[in-house]
Amino acid sequence: MKQYFENAKQATRTMVSLNKETINLLLNKLAEALVAQSEFILAENQKDLNRMPESDPKYDRLKLTGQRIKDIAGDVKNVASLNSPLGDLIHEKTLPNNLNIKKVRVPLGVVGVIYEARPNVTVDVFALCFKTGNVAVLKGGSDAEYSNAAICKVIQEVLAKHQINPNVLTLLPADRSAAEALLNAVNDVDVLIPRGSQSLINYVRENSKIPVIETGAGIVHTFFDASANLEKGQLIIANAKTRRVSVCNALDCVLIHQERTKDISQLLSPLAQKEVELYADETSYKALKESYPESLLHPAQPEHFGTEFLSLKLAVKVVNDINEALDHIATYSSKHSEAIISEDAENIALFLNQVDAAAVYANVSTAFTDGGQFGLGAEIGISTQKLHARGPMALEELTSYKWLVTGDGQVRNP
Repeated sequence: MKQYFENAKQATRTMVSLNKETINLLLNKLAEALVAQSEFILAENQKDLNRMPESDPKYDRLKLTGQRIKDIAGDVKNVASLNSPLGDLIHEKTLPNNLNIKKVRVPLGVVGVIYEARPNVTVDVFALCFKTGNVAVLKGGSDAEYSNAAICKVIQEVLAKHQINPNVLTLLPADRSAAEALLNAVNDVDVLIPRGSQSLINYVRENSKIPVIETGAGIVHTFFDASANLEKGQLIIANAKTRRVSVCNALDCVLIHQERTKDISQLLSPLAQKEVELYADETSYKALKESYPESLLHPAQPEHFGTEFLSLKLAVKVVNDINEALDHIATYSSKHSEAIISEDAENIALFLNQVDAAAVYANVSTAFTDGGQFGLGAEIGISTQKLHARGPMALEELTSYKWLVTGDGQVRNP
């Protein structure tokens, strides 16, 4: 296993030698190859799907389709079209002693990523790392073993065709021992990024001997304020919950101002059409009992608040005012994405200022927490921590910087 990491570290020199034109050309060729090899990728993906029940929340994340592959290829092309941050001048100054000091963007080096049943991550990580001069070491979950291997085979073929060191991308074996080795790859891997469930993230954070950037699970709330527009609320809540239930920006809990209790039935009626199960507190349960389908309505238990459902399930709670909503979010939020629906400018400002999350929204669906939707191309994950990167991690977040100091014989006096 050690050889994987040593080869990856040596490949960083390959990345430094590549110019931006070569990088963009290869990414565009990769996008074409993914579409051309769709039949092969889908056949391998089906082998993974055959081992997972459709009822598993991870099934939708694992599943590839022809359209999804086209979308993934489109993201690769988007990354190719973006300006590379490499070499960007962050700061420059000349000191009184005529030393010229520049601060410029450089690659992180070897980026390790541990992720679960999401084969699209294999492409996203490679594209973003390659664009930013980084070497990628990937440890996918066993659930997506065939899918990841197929995608990496396509990438490796494109690299070989352009005579680029194949070790700029390494897919580790799917077994647990590979994860343990990656967690201990001191001096070979520069940073490790876990992408998946909270339990995976916690495990990596607690056991890694190399620096970790957390891409956190999403426990997402939307607060429907007293002044909120009902039609906006219906659209936003339905979209945030049902657009794609297995993603980390999907809505998990709706908080509703007590003055709007009479509107709960109408507000949440679009969810019934999508067969969303509601776990409602006492007040909202009474308001919904006569209108929401009985089979889909349940009394909320304490564990339903602070849960990332990843399915057609949603917690509902009535709160006295915005301060109670803020308290609830502060208690249960995973600091991923939070939203307010309101026409009160003062309450909107209060919410945007006080909520501690990577992305905070006003009158917008949380479904937009995504690197592509933010105009960043693809993303390597949504960071919920505060050091180095926060929110969608795209090109700039995959760089560090170094200081370049030039002079003309200056020496430092005692």
